[in-house]
Amino acid sequence: MDARLRGMVAVALLTGMLSAIEAVSAESSKPLEASAAKLLADAGLKPGDVVNKNNKEKVKDLVSPGIYWLVGNGMSLDIQPYRKIPTPKSYDEATEKFSAQVELGPDRELLNYVTGLPFPEIDLNDPEAGTKVMYNFQRTHYYTESLDLNLMDADTGTQSTDSKGIPLYNVERHFVPEWLRVLRYQGRLSNAPAPEILPNPDKVFYKAGLYPLIEPFDLKGVGGVSLRYIDQKRHDDTWLYLPLLRRVRRISSTQRSDALFGQDVDIDSFGGYAGQIPWFKWILLGKKPMLASVHGERLPPEPCAGDGGMTFCEPWEPRPEIYIVEGSSIFPGYGFSKRVIYVDAEGWIIPYGDMYDWGGELWKNVHISFRVDTKPNPKVDFSYPEERMFAYAFTVADMQIRHSTRVAIPGMAFQQEPGWYLDLGMDAPTSVNGDWFGVSALISAGR
Repeated sequence: MDARLRGMVAVALLTGMLSAIEAVSAESSKPLEASAAKLLADAGLKPGDVVNKNNKEKVKDLVSPGIYWLVGNGMSLDIQPYRKIPTPKSYDEATEKFSAQVELGPDRELLNYVTGLPFPEIDLNDPEAGTKVMYNFQRTHYYTESLDLNLMDADTGTQSTDSKGIPLYNVERHFVPEWLRVLRYQGRLSNAPAPEILPNPDKVFYKAGLYPLIEPFDLKGVGGVSLRYIDQKRHDDTWLYLPLLRRVRRISSTQRSDALFGQDVDIDSFGGYAGQIPWFKWILLGKKPMLASVHGERLPPEPCAGDGGMTFCEPWEPRPEIYIVEGSSIFPGYGFSKRVIYVDAEGWIIPYGDMYDWGGELWKNVHISFRVDTKPNPKVDFSYPEERMFAYAFTVADMQIRHSTRVAIPGMAFQQEPGWYLDLGMDAPTSVNGDWFGVSALISAGR
């Protein structure tokens, strides 16, 4: 067989293999699509329907108690069909290569992890299933190296009604941070250095920072940085800089549940949950089909007219498998008695979670709307080679006092900003080195 013929045979074989893989993938997604369609049909819903306070009973068992309360309060859910969340090929390959060696230690710490998804198979009867679900969330493909988020904005305010009973959202403060950044030192996948940054003298898993605040004026320059260590028994080092007082304040692990500066978002609620996994005792309550806001198309997100703008009204879809995990802090003095977190088993993201007070009453809800696209902002000529997930709307609502903080990403005033810069490599113009996450840089930027 000559070289030309061998090449033709190789191409034919490769084409056949790719077609087979695509066929298997399409076939494997059919049960998920059927489950999602059945979810809507059983609830008497179909794509194009809108769920609001007038027909909220249709989704009572399909969302968390917090989301159900918000729908009754005026938030609406625009129903759309299920769509699959893509996983990067490199991430799937890393999962296949490394996941078999991953295990939990005696204190629920993650051992022998390199990169990829730690626990691709979850046994519902495993007493540590809840912990494993949370590690899958923490190490999902959303990003594996760096997250650089530029110019989001947040409104915080109280819901009220006018003389005619029409709901209003009274904005009390408007927040604009210049940057939110996370730099991971371990679990890196796409760019050098991988799978970890060496040397790592601080022995950190990641460094994070949010600074400086541009608005409001009286908090201009405020910001914070945090170091999460490889040793999961070690507490984070988290510092908050207050320019007005010219001092740096250290935040304890229990204070991470506190909402600062009159808004509703605590540090541990970023992204759905941002605490260390072993800091909580996790119980898997179950897994079932539910609704979530995963394939949004509006940018910026749309404030809900029904609740005066206390939340965003975005597209929601049936998700075939949602894990429900209850977590309670091991630290005394933590702000919440428990968090009940809902984790999508396909994207390993948290679309929403409920927080309860120490009397066992529902207190707060955090929910996130995502987009799946190559472009973080379709209005801007900035794209990725593969589809990725981007959070574009983030809300924390305090149901007990009808107060909320809603965050648009990128900010409503920054329509030409890509917003999300994910895993671009150390040489990207938007990237920073580890020094950015130091107290000296934090103070310098706040002056």
